[in-house]
Amino acid sequence: MKKPTLTARSAAVHLLDRVLGEGRLMSELIAGGALDALSPPDRARAQRLATDTLRGLDRADLLLSRHLRKAPPLPVQNVLRLATVELAQGGESHGVVNEAVETIGQSPRHAKLKGLVNAVLRKMTEEAPRSWNDLRLPNLPTWLRAPLVDAWGKGPVAAMERAHFAGAPLDITVKSDPEVWAERLGATLLPTGSLRRTDPGQVSALPGYANGEWWVQDVAAALPVAVLAPKPGEQILDLCAAPGGKTLQMAAAGAKVTALDLSERRMARVTENLDRTGLTATCIVGDALDHHGGPYDAILLDAPCSATGTIRRHPDLPHAKDGSDFGALIALQAAMLDHALTLLKPEGRLVFCTCSLLPDEGECQVEEALGRHPDLTVDRTTLLRPGIEPGWVTEEGGLRLRPDYWADLGGMDGFFIACLRR
Repeated sequence: MKKPTLTARSAAVHLLDRVLGEGRLMSELIAGGALDALSPPDRARAQRLATDTLRGLDRADLLLSRHLRKAPPLPVQNVLRLATVELAQGGESHGVVNEAVETIGQSPRHAKLKGLVNAVLRKMTEEAPRSWNDLRLPNLPTWLRAPLVDAWGKGPVAAMERAHFAGAPLDITVKSDPEVWAERLGATLLPTGSLRRTDPGQVSALPGYANGEWWVQDVAAALPVAVLAPKPGEQILDLCAAPGGKTLQMAAAGAKVTALDLSERRMARVTENLDRTGLTATCIVGDALDHHGGPYDAILLDAPCSATGTIRRHPDLPHAKDGSDFGALIALQAAMLDHALTLLKPEGRLVFCTCSLLPDEGECQVEEALGRHPDLTVDRTTLLRPGIEPGWVTEEGGLRLRPDYWADLGGMDGFFIACLRR
């Protein structure tokens, strides 16, 4: 049997197989070269197809269950899922069904099931577009939904799930002239200064990307630097810097940035982005807990976390994780925060942030840090920035962002941000 032809659809199925069968994160798979054999447009399409399928997994499974006596092997099930989601979104039925059948027909282990795939998907060509929007919104898995309901209540969690299902637009941070670039990119200028495109397209082909006028960064992820308010000439440490959006923001503001990250591969991305944008920073590969540079005027600690605030962009996360690592992450965050405080100059400031929806990784971390360090205070004045709404400010003086905020504008990632001073 000849080697299967690699297409955007078959590559997307391969991503689904690894995420759902092995608990792998899609970002790790892509960084590891899973899509390298495809052209840039097909890479973008494969990633979009896999992401859309993961968002609509519950709905696809419900539709398919009506025509399957039992679940087929995972690779076959994922072909059916992807095709069902594509049909539901208006995909051309002939091409979708034929390629799904061909993909299974090229599989030595599952070729005998191509008749089943054909029969089921012929039914989906009519049923999926007709029924899709009438099905309930997919819920978060219980391991994550339960603690979120405890923290925020059923109504807000349901609103977050709506935001997750809606997905995320393309947010952009520009080096300068946001009004000019909003017009050039056909983007909306958001109240905090980020730009937003509802149709991302091929990012690298957009005006200004190649010559480094801007970079992709969720509006919420841009706010920690706004809260830090870097000044020209300041010595600033960016701990856990990759993929580098915050490093770029601080460098663009004229700060002298030291960017540190444990991953050599991820730090290579920071270097690439610095080169593309013509900005400069000192890049170090190393463990944050072993770093003893400085002292620094300011430190940005974007601590390793559950990343539960990014599910609207990364719907693979609830399938690749189960919450078992939360305890270790919370302990690591506290250790990093304590160590970072030792690297500050007197009167220096530290912005602690996590892209998490869990208070244990945000509000609770700050409360406990204040208990461990009697000389530590939360600086609320740093939150007085354009676009930051008073309702986002928490009791302890941090900033709580959630996916359901700005729902009419397209939402935002979940984040917790606080500025600490000694």
